[in-house]
Amino acid sequence: MKKYLITDIGRLRLIAFLEGISLLILVFAGMPLKYYLQSPGLVKTLGPIHGVLFIAFVILTIQVSITSKWNILKTTAPVLISSFIPFGTFYIDRKILKKFEAD
Repeated sequence: MKKYLITDIGRLRLIAFLEGISLLILVFAGMPLKYYLQSPGLVKTLGPIHGVLFIAFVILTIQVSITSKWNILKTTAPVLISSFIPFGTFYIDRKILKKFEAD
């Protein structure tokens, strides 16, 4: 766990994981509860948390992209787009971010 707090890429990977989990909970639990069972409590609670995590993910991605001199089309854009797709941040973590942390 300590390695995720020491480096910029580690912090990005941690935020990506948390953002991905919050998106999955919203999409697969919160939205069905809200629209099928008329129980919006989970969305009202988790929505703002997910929003903060999403903004932190975008800011950290841009920061790491600039400091690491990532290629915009090959690295930065896919990492940013992954936050809109359920399970996207987990895929990007394995395929892109994990490789940069090894450097």
